[in-house]
Amino acid sequence: MKYIEPHAHMVSRVTDDYAKMTLAGCQAVCEPAFWAGFDRSSVNGFFDYFCQLTAHEPKRASRFGLAHFCWLCINPKEAEDVNLAEEVIDIIPQFLDGPNVLGIGEIGLNKNSRNELKVFEMHVDLAARHNQLILVHTPHLEDKLKGTRLILDALRSDKRIKPERVIIDHVEEHTVKLVLDRGHWAGMTLYPETKCTPARAIDILETYGDERLWMNSACDWGVSDPLAVPKTALEMKRRGHLAAAIHRVIYENPRTFLGQCPKFKLPKA
Repeated sequence: MKYIEPHAHMVSRVTDDYAKMTLAGCQAVCEPAFWAGFDRSSVNGFFDYFCQLTAHEPKRASRFGLAHFCWLCINPKEAEDVNLAEEVIDIIPQFLDGPNVLGIGEIGLNKNSRNELKVFEMHVDLAARHNQLILVHTPHLEDKLKGTRLILDALRSDKRIKPERVIIDHVEEHTVKLVLDRGHWAGMTLYPETKCTPARAIDILETYGDERLWMNSACDWGVSDPLAVPKTALEMKRRGHLAAAIHRVIYENPRTFLGQCPKFKLPKA
C-alpha cells in the first residue's frame, strides 16, 4: 500500500525505522518540531534543532528513498517561558524558505496555561504574516477538551486564518466534531497505550466519515509505533473497509491538506 506519514518525530527514531516505513509503502514523512525529552536552555539549541530538521534529517531519510518535510515552532511543552519563546519565534522566518518546510507546528497547548496560550497566539500571528500552514497539538487526557476549545477560539479570533489551512492533531472521540465543525482538518494520533488506538480511530471514521481526517503515528520518545498507520490500514481492511476508502484516509487526505503548501511534492511513481 502507499501511505503518507504526516506527523512523525523521526529525530527520536533509528534508521531501521526509516527502512521499515519504506518497505511498508511510505511515500513521505512529515516531522513537526517537538520537545527534545528535556527543556532546551537557549535559543541556540533551537537554532541547531531547526538546522537538523531542515538540512540533516532530510538527508538521512533520502538514504531510504523517503521524502522528508518538516514544521517549525517552539513546542507547547517549552512554551511557559515567554521570553525564550519570543527569541525562538524571531529566528523561525530565516528557515521558512527551506525546500522541505511546510509551515508552523506543532503549536498548541500542554497544560492550558496563560503563557502557553500567549505563545500559541504568537505562533498563529507568525503563520498569518508569512502565509504558512498550521499544525496544532492538543493537550492530553483530562485537559484535552478544555485545551481544544481554547485553541479553536484563539484561531477563530484571528480573521487572517483560513480554517482549511489548519490541522488540529491528537483529536479523540470527544473533540473531533468540534474541530470538524469549525472547518479545520483533524488528525488522529495512533498510540499503543494513549491517544487513539487503531480500533478507536476506525470507530471515529465510521462515526464521522473520512472528510478532513488523517491518521499519524507521531512515533516520538515514548511508547509508539512508526508503522501504526499501515497497521491501522490493515485493521480497516479486516473490518470491511474498501481499498479506495483506506487509500483516501492514509494517502489522499494528507496529500490534499499538505498540498496546500507548494513545496509538498511526492516522488513520481
